[in-house]
Amino acid sequence: MVITIDGPAGSGKSTVARRVAKCLATPHVDTGAMYRVVTLLSLEQDLSLDNAEVLGTLARSTQIEVRTDSDGENIVLVSGRDVTREIRSPEVSRNVSLVAAHREVREALTGQQRRLVSAAGGVLEGRDTGTVVCPDADVKIFLTASITERACRRRAQLIEQGVDATQASLEREMQARDTTDSERTEAPLLKAADATELDTTDMNEDEVIEEILRIVNEHQTRA
Repeated sequence: MVITIDGPAGSGKSTVARRVAKCLATPHVDTGAMYRVVTLLSLEQDLSLDNAEVLGTLARSTQIEVRTDSDGENIVLVSGRDVTREIRSPEVSRNVSLVAAHREVREALTGQQRRLVSAAGGVLEGRDTGTVVCPDADVKIFLTASITERACRRRAQLIEQGVDATQASLEREMQARDTTDSERTEAPLLKAADATELDTTDMNEDEVIEEILRIVNEHQTRA
């Protein structure tokens, strides 16, 4: 079974997808982490984020590996280097939408993402998993939340990492990223026509996961 969970930054995709995958004993694929890896390497190598050809070559040549630790948390490796924390830095977050907008980068990573679930299925999370990566997925979920709530969640994550940022600045960054993701030409952030939308603003993690598992169970019952 393939399950896709899409939505804007801060809507709860990562935590929810990881826990749903654990409940179903199926792989979890964080497609956004892959774009973050390419962004991190681009920044480290001082590459132009406007050069689609160079970034596409980088994406095709980068060996990205995602492992799951004993707690069910994803560990992201690049040629054996653990970049799990680095790809969540504010600088990467500010620039990942620019990198992900390039067709060359998306084509390189979309193929890898499809291969990861082609045999055993899994839970994919990102911006276009239900519309582009796996348009024939068995279950599609689209998570949303108010921008105030999303920024609050992001600020809590940053504080855990020892990074402080104001609520207002994060709301501005998220609004800008929403616009970039939704208006880009290649695989924009869109809700698939057959996706179930869940507004998580006033829902806790357990409630969201319970609802998604209910939807999955309904699908399995009908199948």
